[in-house]
Amino acid sequence: MNVFLIGYRGSGKTTVASALAGLLGWPWIDADAELEQRAGKTIKQIFAEQGEAAFRDLESAVLADLVKLDRHVIALGGGVILRDENRRLLDGRGKVVWLNASPEVLLARISRDATTTERRPNLTGQGGLAEIRTLLAERTPLYAACADLVIDAENKSPTEIARLIITELQLQE
Repeated sequence: MNVFLIGYRGSGKTTVASALAGLLGWPWIDADAELEQRAGKTIKQIFAEQGEAAFRDLESAVLADLVKLDRHVIALGGGVILRDENRRLLDGRGKVVWLNASPEVLLARISRDATTTERRPNLTGQGGLAEIRTLLAERTPLYAACADLVIDAENKSPTEIARLIITELQLQE
């Protein structure tokens, strides 16, 4: 069984994956980092050079490989849930945990992360709070449909969130 972390950019998926894996003694993978390594370029470059459809194809291919693993914590990209095929891949392959936060908190976190601007494209042309609200309106029902567990990721540390996941999913530390 794996634990898959989903949620919008800035929700803490990568940081919580590292903390959770440390507590469980499992390996962890950041799916976006894996995708960038395979492609040999950043997500922003893939979007600019090949477009969103090509990026989503790569994302699906990476997910198809990651779901074959066992006893891993996997931080997925924020938009992985957009494709039906990806949602089907996640079904029954482990526990899916949605790290949820308000648009304002997400924007504050994204703004503090210098690598976000370098590696991640704007997805709507709006940028900022307007983009986050637009994309969350589309993605929230999909995150909810996929999630076995929803965690409010706003006012807890990554370790607190990791311990809550372990407790709620009855995993062994």
